[in-house]
Amino acid sequence: MKNVSDSLVQGRGYQHAALPEFVTSRVERYYHERVRETWAGGHIMRGRMPGADALHLSSNDYLAIARHPDIINRMADTLYADGSGLLMSAIFLHGDCPLLQFENRLARYMRAESGVLCQSGYAANTGLIQSIASARTPVYVDMKAHMSLWEGVRSAGAEPVAFRHNDATHLEQQIARHGQGVVLVDSVYSTDGSVCPLVEFADVCDRTGCVFVVDESHSLGTHGPRGAGLVVELGLESRVAFRTASLAKAFAGRAGFITCAADFQEYFKFESNPAIFSSTLLPHEIAGLDATLSVIENSDDRRATLSANAAWLRERLTELGYNLNGSETQIIALEAGTEQRTIILRDALEARGIFGSVFCAPATARNRALIRLSIHAALTHAQVERIATVCRDIRDEVELDKWASTRRLGDELSPRRRGRERAGADNAVAA
Repeated sequence: MKNVSDSLVQGRGYQHAALPEFVTSRVERYYHERVRETWAGGHIMRGRMPGADALHLSSNDYLAIARHPDIINRMADTLYADGSGLLMSAIFLHGDCPLLQFENRLARYMRAESGVLCQSGYAANTGLIQSIASARTPVYVDMKAHMSLWEGVRSAGAEPVAFRHNDATHLEQQIARHGQGVVLVDSVYSTDGSVCPLVEFADVCDRTGCVFVVDESHSLGTHGPRGAGLVVELGLESRVAFRTASLAKAFAGRAGFITCAADFQEYFKFESNPAIFSSTLLPHEIAGLDATLSVIENSDDRRATLSANAAWLRERLTELGYNLNGSETQIIALEAGTEQRTIILRDALEARGIFGSVFCAPATARNRALIRLSIHAALTHAQVERIATVCRDIRDEVELDKWASTRRLGDELSPRRRGRERAGADNAVAA
């Protein structure tokens, strides 16, 4: 097979087992359809190497604390003292141990009765849904919900029922059709930074008796009192059955978390496959997360700076004609549309020292690829202005006026056409 991987010298000279056609055909299809045909032999994820003055807007370290000395020193001290600890599943842990202590502390911080620390946000979502849904359970999923939530539905063998993004009315219509079940949303959506109208969805779940699950990965640490999240900010703790979060965002670590009732905590640990069959987090990771929580609790100034940076840039980019798809947060998406146009946008930004994250299928819908700019608290006003200036200067180069997202922004739909589009969306969701 001749493709871009031929340039890799790692492992050259060693033989691997021959794969049957049903595997090699999938691999070859990737190189043919995406690498050669769509990306013209390049790679959408591999642009320039950033220079010394580059602005990195690809990290989820929203509060800019990944190098905070309190966190690093705590992790280093624990690593020297305890090494990698006991390598085993967390189901064996009991008594007075650091992991269980941190679980309790993080639950209190999020104003929850109890909680479970998981290996990742992905493991938290897949394990939770697997442990609360079955093949007979309809699970209602926002069309833009994180892939880990969709994967949780699949692993549970449950029936996925999609509803239009942030549309509580459509959700209620779907529940009337399919019955009581589980509702899955993100508080802040990772692709475009839009915010879920959580109160409206909580009202629907109250009326229909559905279990409400909110993924707070991109709002924990950045929103709410002391960063406790949007659910706490809105006073919905008693109306949201479960909150999940990746601690690889504002917490700048590597873990996941689920808030739950006290009796559910043990049930989950002995029912969820990711909890049972994965090794526990290492001692220095727990220590780092515990120190991180202390930093985050006292970071109101960082949250204020983050919010101000993001608000200013959103306003400026909107004035420049970019369709930000309803972003209200630190996540700002420039939706170029096709992967070819996204490569052009990536190259234009990176040539001027702006490095964001490329999102394309399967992370986005087909032909809705984008560059995500993750704003953080360490950006100076001059740096934020630099981002806006670059986005202003490249509009002609990237043909902003030809983007489908730009046309959507400027398209004042007639009632008749709006009706046709809504009918089309209904059909797509039903499918």
